[in-house]
Amino acid sequence: MKALSQLDELNLDAAAKTQVAALVQALLEQANKEAEKYQVDLQAKDLKIQALILELAHLRRIRYGVRNEALSSIQRDLFQEACNEDIAALEAEVEQAEDEHSSSTVTKPKRPRAGRQPLPPHLPRIEHRHEPESCQCGRCGKDLVKIGEDITEQLDVEPAKFFVHRHIRPQYACRPCETITAAPIPPAIIDGGMAAVGLLTWVMVSKYLDHLPLYRLEQIAARDHVILARSTLAEWVGRTGVALQPVADRLIEMLLERGTLHADETPVPQLDPGSGKTKRAYLWAYRSNDLEEGPRIIVFDYRGGRSGEHARQFLGTWQGHLLVDDYGGYKVLFSAARQEASPCIELGCWAHARRKFFDLHKANASSMALEALTRIGKLYAIEQQGKALGIEARQQLRAEQSQPVLDALHQWLTQTRASTANGGGSAKAMDYTLKRWPAMIRYAETGHLPIDNNPVENTIRPIALGKKNWLFAGSERAGQRAAAIQTLLGTAKLNGIDPAAWLRDTLEKLPTWPNSRIDELLPFARPVEDVKTQHDNDG
Repeated sequence: MKALSQLDELNLDAAAKTQVAALVQALLEQANKEAEKYQVDLQAKDLKIQALILELAHLRRIRYGVRNEALSSIQRDLFQEACNEDIAALEAEVEQAEDEHSSSTVTKPKRPRAGRQPLPPHLPRIEHRHEPESCQCGRCGKDLVKIGEDITEQLDVEPAKFFVHRHIRPQYACRPCETITAAPIPPAIIDGGMAAVGLLTWVMVSKYLDHLPLYRLEQIAARDHVILARSTLAEWVGRTGVALQPVADRLIEMLLERGTLHADETPVPQLDPGSGKTKRAYLWAYRSNDLEEGPRIIVFDYRGGRSGEHARQFLGTWQGHLLVDDYGGYKVLFSAARQEASPCIELGCWAHARRKFFDLHKANASSMALEALTRIGKLYAIEQQGKALGIEARQQLRAEQSQPVLDALHQWLTQTRASTANGGGSAKAMDYTLKRWPAMIRYAETGHLPIDNNPVENTIRPIALGKKNWLFAGSERAGQRAAAIQTLLGTAKLNGIDPAAWLRDTLEKLPTWPNSRIDELLPFARPVEDVKTQHDNDG
């Protein structure tokens, strides 16, 4: 090497030259080994980054390539949640690997982030002002002049914070009369109870809206050294449920005054005492029609089974259009004997009809199913056009555009079915629609009837997800109580009202509220701003 050859030019004795040559050789060998190790590490990091990028691309392809109905609604929600978590984790690992890969002497530019929605304006703001260390220029020493501000916002949260309301009631005595006077004890939902309205609201919302079992609330309180026994929490829930029942009953009365209803049901495991097992009960859901005037209402009805008799008992003498799926239990409502007593007219759900063809196309790429999906898609495109229209304008739109599409669809289905063998998936998909054709086309004859049952299915879905947490209902009474609370909180959500703010406001008023003014407490009686303002003032 050149370095070693230059040793001969130095004025060194032979022993010194040999010693220096050995030292230089050792240093060169060590440098070569470190360079080789660096290359190996560099190659390994390159491979790791490539693997992470490939995995990230694969997950994104899966995430954004999922068809709307490839999974059930519950499975799809859980899948997307897990997939999004994995994608975020992989992006972080890629960034970390790239940071380690890049030279420490090179400043890496910040990765551009996608734009985000502004944070809600109603949230309180805590300002943190960050001034430079000096107000003089670091180069010339002259005073700096403010020309603007760079403002960024971060969203923060404060977990449930327990505190104590201390009520002091001075007592005054009249010595001549020998009497004692003190302010009366304020009325409360639970007389003599230690739970304030805010705590009761937290328990009810956590249990019925966030689907947290009471033992988890017990653990949350224990972290703040607050002892809330499950038996105490259960007593609060029971008593609060009784106090709120009249409000839920009034919602049922108002719902049954509507002319069109959605109906659906979901199974709920109920504890079977003595057997150590659970039995199947059902939570029935009845929802108002969004295309009609009036506030939105969702009512849940807990029953011990799925028999159509339960729906008949709930509806009583109700008359109108009922939109349901093809479950046989509803057929009793549309029977001839039922029609004589109280007309209940069936509406078919195009979302269910579409799902039959979707499943068929997914299973074997059926061209017939694809044609059916295309034709049904035209019906939904027309509904999207009429979404913002009034009832009369929507009826005209359906008459001009939906009716021709339906007529052509019926003719095509009839002809195609005639040439299709019985018993197969294609025949079953077409039979579902053809056998219910009168119920399927009724919506298009009006401007106020809905095309499908999706509104009630979307409302009932959070409960179907939430029951994975609380596992089962402890008793039929507990199920009925849950149905009443879900009715109130669900209706508040449908009308854009903060359920927690509404519940707190209602629990404060209920102890002294007259039954004659119960409508004023309903979760749509006041604008959401009023409820939130009242809640903020109380806080």
